[in-house]
Amino acid sequence: MKKIRRRAYSALLVALCLLFGTGVYIYRFAVHGREWASFSGNAAVYENGRVITGTVTDRNGLVLAAVEDGRRVFAGDAAVRTACVHAVGDREGNIGTGALRIYSDALSAYSPVTGLDADGGTVALSIDARLNVAALDALAGRRGAVALMDYTTGEMLCMVSSPAFDPDEGFDELDSAYEGAYLNRVLSAAYTPGSVFKLVTLTAAIEQFPDLYERRFSCAGSLTVDGNQINCTGVHGSQTIEQALANSCNCAFAQLALELGGETLAQYAARLGVSGRGALDAAGTAAGRFDAAADGSAALAWSGVGQSTDLVCPLAMLRLSAAIGNGGEAAAPTLLRSGNGARERLLSADTAEKLKAMMNYNVVSVYGQWNFPGLALCAKSGTAEVGDSSSHAWFTGFLDDDAHPYAFVVLIENGGSGARNAGPVANALLQKAIELSDGETP
Repeated sequence: MKKIRRRAYSALLVALCLLFGTGVYIYRFAVHGREWASFSGNAAVYENGRVITGTVTDRNGLVLAAVEDGRRVFAGDAAVRTACVHAVGDREGNIGTGALRIYSDALSAYSPVTGLDADGGTVALSIDARLNVAALDALAGRRGAVALMDYTTGEMLCMVSSPAFDPDEGFDELDSAYEGAYLNRVLSAAYTPGSVFKLVTLTAAIEQFPDLYERRFSCAGSLTVDGNQINCTGVHGSQTIEQALANSCNCAFAQLALELGGETLAQYAARLGVSGRGALDAAGTAAGRFDAAADGSAALAWSGVGQSTDLVCPLAMLRLSAAIGNGGEAAAPTLLRSGNGARERLLSADTAEKLKAMMNYNVVSVYGQWNFPGLALCAKSGTAEVGDSSSHAWFTGFLDDDAHPYAFVVLIENGGSGARNAGPVANALLQKAIELSDGETP
C-alpha cells in the first residue's frame, strides 16, 4: 500500500510539473509569441533581415509598398515612389526609419491563434502621397527636410527628405548629388537652428520676466559681450518684444539669454524637446544640443539666438510649433493613420497664446501676408550661419485655423535666408494641403 501511495505521489508531482511547465509556456507564448514569430531570422517573414510580407498605404489607401511574387514592389507612379521613399523605406533596407522597418511586426500580421498570415498585414500611414510630391517639387532639388503635421492628432501628413531617389531605380552611390540619400533629414539629422531657436528663448522670457511686455530693447547693430561682438542683421533701435521677434534681433535675444542664464535656458530647451532625442513611433530621432555656457559669456549670448553649439532636429522644431498651435499641448508625432493618442503639455495655454500672437505678427509685419495668401499663418524664420559662409534656411510655424490645424517645418541645407527661401516651400505645401482638405479629407 505504501508503495502504491508513493507511486501516486510521484505521478501527481510529475503531473504538477507538466502543468506548471505548460502554464509557463502558455504565458511566455502570450507575451513573446509575436516577438518569436517576427524574429528577423524567420524566413517566412524576413529575407536578409528585411520584411517580405505586408502592404503599406498612404492615408487615402494608395498602395505605397506591397509584395508580388515574393518581391517587394512600390507605387506605380515614379514621383510618388521618390517623394515617399523616406517614409516607406527601400527594398534593401538602407533607410532605417521607414515604415518597412519600424512597422515590421504589423506587416507580418501575427496572430496568437492563426500564427503568421502568408500575405502579411496592411499598415495605413498618415501621410498623403500628394503632399509629399508637392513638398519635394517645392524643394526643387535642394537638400533639406519638409514635414507637415496635424497638430490636434500628431499625424504626419507629409514627411520628405532630399535628396530622394526612386526605390525601383536606385542611384549611383558615387554620384555626389545623392550624398546622404538614405538619411531621413526630418528625423535623423540635427542642424544649427539660427533664429527659430528664439522661440525657446522667448518662451523662457515670457515665463520668467513678468514685465517683458513693458520693456524696450535697444539695438545699435551689435552688442559687445565679454569683449566679443554679437552682430545683428540690422540696426533696429528701440523695440518692444513683439518687434524684436519680428526683426529677429540678435541684440535683444542675446540680452534675454544673458539675463536668463545658461542653466535656465538649458532647462527650457530640454522641456520644450529641442535638446536630447525624440521619437516618431518606434523610430528615434537625432539628438538636439544646447550647452549651458557660462553666465555672462559671449557663448551664452550666441546660444540664445540659436548659434554657438546649438543643434535642433527638424522633427523637434515641428513638435514645438505644433504645441504652440495646439494651446501648449503636444500630440506625439506619428506616421500611422490611426494616430497614437499620446499627449504632453509643453507650455501653458497662456504662454502658447502669447507666442501665437507674436508669430502671427512676424508674418503681418515682416514676412508679408501677401506671400501666404489666404493663410492664417503664425511663423518664425531662421537663417543659421554654419561657418562656411553659408546659412541653413529654416521656416516653421502653424495655421491658426480650426479647419486646417497644420504645423510645418522646412529646412534647406545651405539655403540662405529662411523667410526668402524656405518660406515659399512652406506656402506651396500649405496651399496644397488646404486644397486637398477642402476637396476631400486628406
